[in-house]
Amino acid sequence: MAVTGLSLILFLIVHVTVNACMWAVVFVPGDNGEVFNKAAHWLGQTLVPRILEIGLFVFFIIHIVQGYVLEVQNRRRRGIGYAVKMGSRGSTWYRKSMGLLGTLIFLFLIVHIADFWIPSRFGGLNEVTYDDTPGKIYHELYGKMMIVFQNPWIVGLYLVGCISLAWHLIHGFQSSFRTLGVSNKRYLAMLDGTGWAFSIIVCLLFALMPVSVYLGWIK
Repeated sequence: MAVTGLSLILFLIVHVTVNACMWAVVFVPGDNGEVFNKAAHWLGQTLVPRILEIGLFVFFIIHIVQGYVLEVQNRRRRGIGYAVKMGSRGSTWYRKSMGLLGTLIFLFLIVHIADFWIPSRFGGLNEVTYDDTPGKIYHELYGKMMIVFQNPWIVGLYLVGCISLAWHLIHGFQSSFRTLGVSNKRYLAMLDGTGWAFSIIVCLLFALMPVSVYLGWIK
C-alpha cells in the first residue's frame, strides 16, 4: 500500500502539472488550448510516459485491491466494539474512513477515464494541428474539457472526487512514510505538514479546473 500509494502521489504531481497548462489561455494571447493539448499529447503519446502508464494502471489495481482487503481485515478485527465510544480521540474520522474515501475516488476515477482517457485512446476526439508543428496531429482534449465541464452534475462529481482525494491523501501521505520506516518525530511532524499542504494544494488545483470551465473563467 505504501509503495503503490507513493507512486500514485508522484503521478498526481505530473498529472496536475500537465492539467494546469489549461490556464495558459489566460496568460498566452491566442492560445485557445494549444499549450494544454501539446502537454497532454506529450503525456499520452510519448514512449516513456506510455510505458509508465501501464505500470500506473497496475499500481492502481494493486492499491485498490489491497485497500479493500485491509478494510475487510480491519472490520473483522473490530468485530466487537469498545464499551466506551472513543469518537475522534482514538483516531481521526478520515483515518477510519479510508475505505469509504477510496471508494468515492474509485467511482470518480471510472467517470474520469470514461470522459477523457478512453476517447483519447480509442477514438472519439476531434483533432487539431498547429502552425509551429506542421503535419503533427493533436487530440483536441481542451475542447473536450470545455464540453464535459458544462454539465453541473459532472462538475459536482469531480468536486466530490477532489474532496475525497484530499482527505485520503492527508492520511495516506504521512502513513506511507511511516510504513516504510520513518519514525523520527521531527521528520514525522514535517511529513504531516507537507502532507496537509500537498493534499490541499493539489486537490484544490484539480477542483478549480472544472469550476473554471463551468463558471466561464476560461473559454
